[in-house]
Formats: sequence, C-alpha cells, structure tokens
Amino acid sequence: MKQVVIRSGKTWLSGSYGYKHLMQDIEHLHEKYNFVKVSCIGKSVMGKSIPCVEIGEGKRRIAVNAAVHANEWITAPCVLYYLECYAAAATSRRALYGHDPERWLQEITLSVVPMVNPDGVDLVLEGAGASHLERDKVLEWNEGNPDFSSWKANIRGIDLNDQFPAYWEDELQRRATKGPGPRDYGGTEPLSEPEARALADWTRRLLPDMVISFHTQGREIYWNYRDREPADSLAWAQRLAGAANYRAVRLSDSDAGYKDWFILEFGRPGFTVELGEGVNPLPLRDFDSLCRDTGQVLSAALSGLSC
Repeated sequence: MKQVVIRSGKTWLSGSYGYKHLMQDIEHLHEKYNFVKVSCIGKSVMGKSIPCVEIGEGKRRIAVNAAVHANEWITAPCVLYYLECYAAAATSRRALYGHDPERWLQEITLSVVPMVNPDGVDLVLEGAGASHLERDKVLEWNEGNPDFSSWKANIRGIDLNDQFPAYWEDELQRRATKGPGPRDYGGTEPLSEPEARALADWTRRLLPDMVISFHTQGREIYWNYRDREPADSLAWAQRLAGAANYRAVRLSDSDAGYKDWFILEFGRPGFTVELGEGVNPLPLRDFDSLCRDTGQVLSAALSGLSC
C-alpha cells in the first residue's frame, strides 16, 4: 500500500493512507513532541486499537474525530497533519493560521480520534483478499464486487454515523436499508458497534465544550439538530465556515449522527464538516487543499474558545 507520510510539518503524497500508516505517524508525533499525548478509546470489530491524540492542558475542550466513513479515509491524515503543524508551531513559537498556538496549549485541550473506522478504511484501501477474516461476508454485502472503494460502513456493514441514540429509529425507517451493506444501515440498535460505542463513551468522559466530526464532501458545515442546538451554534458555524470559505447549512430530516447525539445529550455546539467537493473517495490531488481547510476550521474553533 502506498501512503501519505507526515513528517515535520511536510507531507509526501504517494497514494492511500491506512491504519498502519496512521499508527506509525502517531508514534512519530508522540516521540518528537513530549506534550503530545496518545491513548486508546477502544477497539474495532477486528481488534484494532482506536487511537486518540491530545494536545493542550486547558480546561476548555474540543473533541474531534475523522474517518468515521471508510471511503472518507483522507480525513484522517488531514487532522493528523494539523496536529503536526500545531505541535511544530507551538514548539518554534510561531503563528498558526494567524493565531498563537502557545496560548491554546494553556487554555484548551484538543482531543482527536483521527480514524474511528480502521477496519472499514483498510477494506476500502486493501480489499478483502483470500486471508481476510470477513471476506465472504463483505463480498456478499458488496454484491460480489471486489472493489470496496465506495464502502462507508464498518466491517460488519453498519454505518457508524447512523448508530447514535438521537431518534435512531426515525433514521432507520427513513433509510429503509434492510441489512448490512456498504452504507446507510444503522444496525439492530443504537451503539451496537464497538467503534460507535467507544466514540460515545470517550465523549462522555471528556465532556467537551464542542465537537467537530470531519467527513467528505460538499464544503459545508452542518450545525443544527431538531432545534435543540444552543443559541450560539449558528454564530459558531458561520465562524468556522467563514474561515475556510465553506457554507453553514441547516439540515432537516437527518438523525442518529454523532453531532446529532452530542447536541441532543449535552446541549453544546456540535458540527459536521464536509471537506472538499467531488465524489468520494476524494482524490489525493486534493490533499493539500483539504489540509488547509481542516487547519482553518480547527484554528477558528481553537481561537474562538480561547477568547
């Protein structure tokens, strides 16, 4: 498998970016910057550890996740690249997107789960070869097609962003997907999947002031949920969207997503950021612009919380 390598604030692009490359780059970050903390929030269906990377010691918290959908794997190196840039800027005492990262270190804790769905990501990038433990099942659910590039779900054919207890039944009925497959099946009950359950448990432990979930595509930021969102959510969405020249969009008829659940359970701002434009999976030629957009959105969030 080819990869995106993240080193010292620079990227070398030569192909796809799977779980083993993520873990290598997280180890590099942790070794290079002693203030970068690494932990595990849980394990995937196939037993892969789901890592969390944390920077900062502040009382205010932002929780970020990416690669919830398997064919949106490019969001993982985008958020990890931002962490590399943040750590490098703080160490060298230079500005990041016009802001002071040293101040952020003292005032905010940024917690990032860069790859929620490692089994699904590796299925998209590597396929289901003869030795794959779930080969027969995933091939059946993919209608016999060995090309898994459009697969969004986890390895059990369940869409992790339809798994959260926020009017889950309504979303299941709306989707009308009868069983496991590449996308849009919410499972037999909320949080049935270990990846979604780990993300929910992690969020409950953190009690963040804000959450941001990175997806692709559309250059849009979704900020509302059934009119349950805080009064300042629109202003926040406009701030984040303005930083990257995205659109702040009010959604309707959408339930069971991570940010939906966060808004419903905690009554705090939650956002889904749809990076880039095109057809998923987005091409690697877009990587630099996607990293820039990611950096602008996250820096706007961090600077807003540090005011």
